Amino acid sequence: MQYWLFKTEPDAFSIDDLANIPDQTEHWDGIRNYQARNFLRDDVKIGDLVFIYHSSCKNVGIVGLAQVIKEGYPDHTQFEPESQHYDPKSLIDNPRWVMVDIQFRQKFKETLDLKTIKQMTSIEQIGLVKKGHRLSIMPVQKHEFDLLLKRCVI
Repeated sequence: MQYWLFKTEPDAFSIDDLANIPDQTEHWDGIRNYQARNFLRDDVKIGDLVFIYHSSCKNVGIVGLAQVIKEGYPDHTQFEPESQHYDPKSLIDNPRWVMVDIQFRQKFKETLDLKTIKQMTSIEQIGLVKKGHRLSIMPVQKHEFDLLLKRCVI
């Protein structure tokens, strides 16, 4: 099993949105960064655990937990001209972008905010605490995942 952090803007899609979908399952689409795409395509696997992280909002941080239930497959939004994620250079027989399906596991009672994460001396590898690491999908080392999960109010 591997561990991940998926960033989302709660105005676009939040942990509450995921929790309120009837089967609490949704595809994670719209990733348009090649390194993040490669993680989704090559490394994210069924059963992996995912921190859901709200960004570009007042209370930035880890808000909940999900689990991967379907591995990478073509992101249909790249082929839809009306989608904000449309990519006219992507071809049906050679898609550029992939998505995975995740399922809600839990929402934390409080956000584990970025300031607190940065103050945790044992958290050194996750991209959140490194300069220049702004990916929307990032791996989390098991020991850091465990430490972060312990700090989340469940």
